[in-house]
Amino acid sequence: MKKLCQVLLILLFVCLVPIAVNAQSFRVQCPNSTITHPVAANNNSEPPYAGPTYTGTNGYGTAPANVNGAIKCQQIAGGDGYATMGDGTQTYMFSFGPLSGLTKIANGQPGTDFPFEFNTSYTGPTLQPGDPATHDGAGPGPNSLSTFTYNGGVGLVPDLDAIASGTCTAPCLDGHVDPRQMLDVGVMNGNIPAPMIAIDEDDEFFLTLSNVGMIMRPDLFEQHTVHFHGYPNASSFYDGVPDASVAINIGGSFTYYYLAPDAGTYFWHCHITPPEHLQMGMVGQIYVRPRQNRVPSTTALYTALQTQQNDPRTACNSAVDILCTNPLPAINTGAMGGGKYAYNDGDGSTAYDVEYPLQIHGFDPNFHFVGMTFNPEGFSDMKDKYFLLNGRGYPDTVTPGPLATMSTDGAMHYSQPLPSIIDIPAGKKALLRISDLDVTEYQTLASLGIPMKVIGINAKLLRDQAGNNLAYNTNSITLGGGESLDVILDASDTTKYQAGQVFYLYTSNLDHLSNDAENFGGLMTEVHIK
Repeated sequence: MKKLCQVLLILLFVCLVPIAVNAQSFRVQCPNSTITHPVAANNNSEPPYAGPTYTGTNGYGTAPANVNGAIKCQQIAGGDGYATMGDGTQTYMFSFGPLSGLTKIANGQPGTDFPFEFNTSYTGPTLQPGDPATHDGAGPGPNSLSTFTYNGGVGLVPDLDAIASGTCTAPCLDGHVDPRQMLDVGVMNGNIPAPMIAIDEDDEFFLTLSNVGMIMRPDLFEQHTVHFHGYPNASSFYDGVPDASVAINIGGSFTYYYLAPDAGTYFWHCHITPPEHLQMGMVGQIYVRPRQNRVPSTTALYTALQTQQNDPRTACNSAVDILCTNPLPAINTGAMGGGKYAYNDGDGSTAYDVEYPLQIHGFDPNFHFVGMTFNPEGFSDMKDKYFLLNGRGYPDTVTPGPLATMSTDGAMHYSQPLPSIIDIPAGKKALLRISDLDVTEYQTLASLGIPMKVIGINAKLLRDQAGNNLAYNTNSITLGGGESLDVILDASDTTKYQAGQVFYLYTSNLDHLSNDAENFGGLMTEVHIK
């Protein structure tokens, strides 16, 4: 009788497994309005900065004094995937993949959406594993992206039960999702680096992480989180450190919330067993554009920055606050708004025309191999042999468009969407947002022909408390893991820099100029004057 009961319990457990799997809890959030951004129609564009959002007399919870910024949303999957190295080797990864902004990301852009972009249901042909690569008809490599243009939240569908009960008005996109769509797109769809995020100062940012599981490692029930490294004033609940916040299980979703703070270049990563998950690829870049980008061309930058000093959240009283990030410049240059800037500089010193993210990474292929084959990883023996810019080693760094890799599901995936060719229009300036995503090594990049002007370090404008600019020119920069630099390549002198010229950005660590055992690869890319 006892054995019969044991058999019945086993059968009951087997029968319940599909129920547990189907009882998923995927959800997404992208509100059209909030307390801070109360009018939905105004939250799909960036308004000029209008003064402090909240003052000392009307704290959070009441109508804001001024509405600044907008609402931005993004959805990502936590899972696994493959990428192809410069020598043709496929590398297995733990990785984040896109579940919104698919077309943007495949075109090398951030996948961040306004609510009107995010809150849309997909109406095209049935989503397939590997989309948008699948809709491109990608065989051995990708074709055009003209056949796929969807950027909304994957899986968002009308809540038919709510519509039927009268509690929600069609289309009723209230975060209810079709898990089939999410799994078709999210499984084995990891990106290296992780999907790029870009927001503007004063935005409210909603980032949904859905854990779709690691198909190649079914023995692992790995949780995932998102930690914004170096991000100031993050609530511990949304900081992604599992000891103080939450971790997301397989089959679940969690939406992180941030009120975008100081401008600059940051990076983000999973904070579950960080040495393993970062080395395996769960790391990417986020940058915050400054308020100064929204200053009209009729307004002086100095005056605009003076206005910001009245905002309690970003005021910079250098007499008492030695950590303030944007003191008024020592000299009023009279520069006017209407351009693009890396920081709220007040004098136009961080102006640029085009920007490029450059994310440095290193891979130990042996570590990745044992991570795929159920063997314990040797953390103490980690030694990078592949060195990557935006997930690619030379010559793939200068291959335009997304790189596709066929994963074990038999579908092509745009696992390396971001090239690192730097195209500078003649007479213009390029901003390089450089992040070191490496775990084990310091990394150096050198520039020949066009000096690098370093204007920011670790998301802080290089300026002393008296307002003197401390930017400097150099031919090489060195970063440790977790550090970032904002660098301007100035090709505005048309007597020196003319269309058709090619320069190189590369590492002076000669052993990092290789793709594993093959020479002539790794950390190198080209700068083209167009």
